[in-house]
Amino acid sequence: MSPANIDDTSGPLGTGAQRPLTRKELRAREKTLNTGGQNAVPEQAYETGEVPPQPAAPPAAASPATESTFAPLPGAGDVPAAPQTPPSIHDDAAHPDAAAHHHTDDYQDDHLDDVTPLTDDVHYAHQEAHIHDETDVPDYPESVHGHSEYEATDYHPEAHPESAHVDPVAGILPAASSEVVKRPSKKVRRRRRLLALFLTLAVFVTAVAVGAQFLKPLLGSGKPSDFPGPGTGEVRVTVASGEGTRSVASELENQRVVANADTFMQAFHASGATLSPGDYVFKTEMKNADAVNVLAGKDKSKVIYFALSAGLRISESLQAISEGSGISVQQLQALSNQPAQFGLPANAKNLEGYLAPGEYRFPLGTQAKDILQALVKATTDELVSQGITDPAKQYQAVIVASIVQAEGGQADYGDVAGAIYNRLKPNDQTGGFLQVDSAVTYGLGTRSFNFTDEQRKDKSNPYNTYANPGLPPGPIGSPGKTAIDAAARPKTNDYLYWVTINLDTKETKFAKTLAEHNAYVEQYNAWCQANAGRCT
Repeated sequence: MSPANIDDTSGPLGTGAQRPLTRKELRAREKTLNTGGQNAVPEQAYETGEVPPQPAAPPAAASPATESTFAPLPGAGDVPAAPQTPPSIHDDAAHPDAAAHHHTDDYQDDHLDDVTPLTDDVHYAHQEAHIHDETDVPDYPESVHGHSEYEATDYHPEAHPESAHVDPVAGILPAASSEVVKRPSKKVRRRRRLLALFLTLAVFVTAVAVGAQFLKPLLGSGKPSDFPGPGTGEVRVTVASGEGTRSVASELENQRVVANADTFMQAFHASGATLSPGDYVFKTEMKNADAVNVLAGKDKSKVIYFALSAGLRISESLQAISEGSGISVQQLQALSNQPAQFGLPANAKNLEGYLAPGEYRFPLGTQAKDILQALVKATTDELVSQGITDPAKQYQAVIVASIVQAEGGQADYGDVAGAIYNRLKPNDQTGGFLQVDSAVTYGLGTRSFNFTDEQRKDKSNPYNTYANPGLPPGPIGSPGKTAIDAAARPKTNDYLYWVTINLDTKETKFAKTLAEHNAYVEQYNAWCQANAGRCT
């Protein structure tokens, strides 16, 4: 027997035909009861979407006992065929309890009649949801779930209002107004990966660079500390006046004379040498020690080197130049006796006072005149820097500076220069006489300040400032930079005398009167007696 025949006999008898009602007719009856018989929609409207015209009058009831309170349904033959549905996904063979739950094709047709027509995908999705979880199926009468008989008296329509029916596909399909978030395309994802990789790489490089700055002092600069030497070729480097050791060391490294400026400076300072202006000849890739010897003047085979101390007289200076350059003293003396060719005024007899103190280095083969010219220029440049440009005034300043250099010792050179200029002015203490021992001894050709009273009165000595007023005819030695600056800009004071009372400490005392000065002279004599042989 087919399921359709079973379905037809499962319900109570219908009116008129005295046959059992089908499930479709039962549902139509239920809907009629729920709507109170008003505007009832025929069953075929749910299947076809079309509402057929109502009959002119309902058919007469078969008997009063079976009189219905709702409009009669069309005959069974008038019910349109159900739309074709996909094959049932239920398989009685797959379910052992199929005898208890008959999910027949008619049930599928009847069950889907209450659902708004959907696409095939949604239809199958609904069927799959129905299979996996029967608890999600809307609350239909028990006959829907396979009971063989339907008890009309046990069914309570009011317990199942329309609002309580759950849409079986409500949880499957998204709402019409909901938005679908699309996954980024491969191109976008690739760009994001590349950006993340680039940012990671940038952070890594930055971290390495910052770390290198902190580690650099610990790991060193990577430069070698020294060359093995002895070096090759010839490199000439000029050290300017006032140039610092750091500047010279950097130049030597740039010229590849030394490997490392820092280690060279350490070696230079450790040697105790002093930096002096001049021209130096080096080799490329020298050892630090060898380069220090050149700069310190110890490598005399490669450079002309000599040193002049402040206070040296012309004869002493020319001797030192001769020893360092190999030029004869006679040749140097002949040039010195022609001061005009070096820019000195006519009253200058030689280059005395103009051979500036310091260390000098000249390339081998430098001419004697060029050497002397360089030394004179150093002195005149210092005078010009102090505002003295006239050669005659320059010469006078050099004379005063040479006396300051010889007399000052450790005293303040500015005060000594101020006292000298005070003595040259009319006063009741010195009468315009300088009265300096250093000038007297220069004229005598000695270094000792111990001379006789007869020598002190000898006017034939042009440098005897006790017997001849005013300045001596020329400088009495080579003044240094400090003495030149003091002579150019003396301090204003009332002093007329000064005396060094201790030759070890060079302590010098100033006085405004002769009596005060004589008291300081007695202190000097007492020191000489306590230190026998030191004052001769």
